[in-house]
Amino acid sequence: MSKLTDVPKRILIGRALRSDRLGETLLPKRVALPVFASDPLSSVAYAPGEVLLVLSIAGLSAYHFSPWIAVAVVVLMFTVVASYRQNVHAYPSGGGDYEVATTNLGPKAGLTVASALLVDYVLTVAVSISSGIENLGSAVPFVIENKVPCAIGVIVLLTVMNLRGVRESGTLFAIPTYVFVAGVFLMIAWGAFRGVVLGDDMRAPTADFEIKPEHPGLAGFALVFLLLRAFSSGCAALTGVEAISNGVPGFRKPKSRNAATTLALMGLLAVTMFCGIIALASATDVRMAENPGRDLVHNGVPLGPGYVQDPVISQVAEAVFGHGSFLFMILAAATALVLFLAANTAYNGFPLLGSILAQDRYLPRQLHTRGDRLAFSNGIVLLAGAAVLLVWIYGADSTRLIQLYIVGVFVSFTLSQTGMVRHWNRLLGAEKDPAARRRMVRARAINAFGAFFTGLVLVVVLLTKFTHGAWVALLGMCIFYATMTAIRRHYDRVAEEIAAPDAPSEDTVRPSRVHSVVLVSKVHRPALRALAYAKLMRSDTLEALSVNVDAEETRALRDEWERRGIDVPLKVLDSPYREVTRPVIEYVKSLRAQSPRDVVSVIIPEYVVGHWYEHFLHNQSALRLKGRLLFTPGVMVTSVPYQLESSEAAKLRARRRQNWSAPGSVRRGPAERAKDTSPRT
Repeated sequence: MSKLTDVPKRILIGRALRSDRLGETLLPKRVALPVFASDPLSSVAYAPGEVLLVLSIAGLSAYHFSPWIAVAVVVLMFTVVASYRQNVHAYPSGGGDYEVATTNLGPKAGLTVASALLVDYVLTVAVSISSGIENLGSAVPFVIENKVPCAIGVIVLLTVMNLRGVRESGTLFAIPTYVFVAGVFLMIAWGAFRGVVLGDDMRAPTADFEIKPEHPGLAGFALVFLLLRAFSSGCAALTGVEAISNGVPGFRKPKSRNAATTLALMGLLAVTMFCGIIALASATDVRMAENPGRDLVHNGVPLGPGYVQDPVISQVAEAVFGHGSFLFMILAAATALVLFLAANTAYNGFPLLGSILAQDRYLPRQLHTRGDRLAFSNGIVLLAGAAVLLVWIYGADSTRLIQLYIVGVFVSFTLSQTGMVRHWNRLLGAEKDPAARRRMVRARAINAFGAFFTGLVLVVVLLTKFTHGAWVALLGMCIFYATMTAIRRHYDRVAEEIAAPDAPSEDTVRPSRVHSVVLVSKVHRPALRALAYAKLMRSDTLEALSVNVDAEETRALRDEWERRGIDVPLKVLDSPYREVTRPVIEYVKSLRAQSPRDVVSVIIPEYVVGHWYEHFLHNQSALRLKGRLLFTPGVMVTSVPYQLESSEAAKLRARRRQNWSAPGSVRRGPAERAKDTSPRT
């Protein structure tokens, strides 16, 4: 199995890194920005569209509310960024919202935050990849026709890239992220120049369409509810902000200051791009609908089910740059790439949070260990599997998936900021320096406003999105919470059970006697080696044990035993139903019943084979028997290996693989010239 898996593993993720090279994976700000902030930066590709989709329910007249919704999202973004800048300074260890909530609000609040973040990270991957597929499909029809396989393929590719390590993947991700940001800013600047200075009439490809409202003439409470729902959809632009708070340990020193700077830069870029795209969408008359085939009308005729609705950013780019132009194609490609890479925010946040939770015994310990490339490989694979499942269930439809989105992130926002208020209250109670108190009071005011605002948005999101799919996210949070609680309860119970007592106990008292039993089926080399080893143990009693499932074989075993004069008594157990495991278990239990203070040592000879398929041909009875004996108190199981020739060959192959170097991995330098030893004349 090692031969089958090791070579492909090295090809995919590279050679293993030593633990002392962990510092080399830390990120400078220029790389940390695309690694940790690609999610909120890329959300401007779909968040404006989600606002217009919801407003279209009331018809075209509701579009004039979009600038005000954008202003509300901007205020919320600045509030959250300012709040999280306090977090990264106060808690630079990387626990983020989970650590803040646990420390200040208690373990239950911390576990609620952790459940919300884990769900949100999975949804980040699913939404970003699905949206990227839709953007790429506007230029490449094959992609949109095979959405689910293409989305799963991208998830697999991202998983492999992240398994290679954070620094390596971050360097690869930086280029498309910066190209996307530059492309959007160029589109906003060129669009403003054309519209304001040149006076050009820029029109989106859907500008001539009419929107058939699902609920015309909305007013009063119904209109307010619609606007709140549109605002909650636009809040998708805030997802991923918490990833920088969780990823502070991944920054270079000074970690907190670099993380806070990256957070501020991310907020400024995301807000500018979001507002610019909303403004250009309004100026170019972009039309969007939740059901475009039915609700978008051209010349009085619905467009029909075959119509594929392009994202807002694609329509704006076509209006500003022109369809098929070089800049349009560059921005379309960069948008698709950055949406794919936006999932990298979750690929960095989910494994790190999973490692912290595993360290706190809320998740399996395997999530705490780093893989060959010093990344949390098990967490990366778990995240990828959950995202693939969601993409498959929802058909890689970003509009359906986004209804599940942002519930978890606003749960974590609210609890985290509430925890920060308690954090500052606790510090203020002990601080006497007036200057330090002023800083703390200012930070507390920022976090208090953040807690109030994000809590209000959470209520809005729950009210407006619950029946549209948010209940699925809440269900996922409940499942995570219950699972992690059960895991912690199990680990606590095991730790309490195996804790070494101060006073002497039955585990430290020496057994009265040791009764050794060697299992044999034939007289061959493995059996003789097991008998020799058992004699070396110097047990109080020693016997060989065989099970009679074939009378002829049992008779041959007895004859060979007597012929060789083996000085160990042979006991044969009858098995009328031809079972091997049950008679041995019952015999061992009977020995324990006769002398409860004795220990029974069961010695099993086993073959060591060299090929994976040979395991299916040997040792099956031994494996079943060992599995049953593990549940029998007072029984020790010992395997005595016997190496077959194929195992020796496997050992040689393993040694050759260990000494093998890939071409180019060893720099040998120039060949030395042979020294001239001839006498000079």
